[in-house]
Amino acid sequence: MPTLIPSPTRVEAAGNKPKLIDEYVGRVNSKTGELSVAHMRSPGGWVEPGQTPAFREYTVVLRGWLRVEHRGGSLDVRAGQGVVCEPGEWIRYSTPGEEGAEYIAICLPAFSPDTVHRDP
Repeated sequence: MPTLIPSPTRVEAAGNKPKLIDEYVGRVNSKTGELSVAHMRSPGGWVEPGQTPAFREYTVVLRGWLRVEHRGGSLDVRAGQGVVCEPGEWIRYSTPGEEGAEYIAICLPAFSPDTVHRDP
C-alpha cells in the first residue's frame, strides 16, 4: 500500500548562511535509510564546508545555479541540469550567484550526518 508523506521536515543545514532543507524521504521524516529526497533552497553567497560523503548524491537544479567543487576543479550546474557525485569523492557545494538556487537532492543511501564526513 502506498504511504502518503503529508509534509516534509525542515532539517538543519551547514554553511555560512541560512539554507532551507525540507526532507520528504529520509532518516528524519520517513525513517527511511535506503535513500533520501530533499528540497533545498540556498541564498546567494552560500557555501558549505567540503565533504567526502559515503553516499551517492543526485542533484537536479530547478532555479538558479549550484557550484560543485571537486578535486579536479568545479562544475556550474544550471537550472534544468543535474549532477551525480560519487561516494568517497571530495566535493563542496555553493551558490555564488546573487539569486541563489533551488534544487532537489537524492542521496543513496540516505543522507546522514555520520556519513557526510565534512571537513573540520
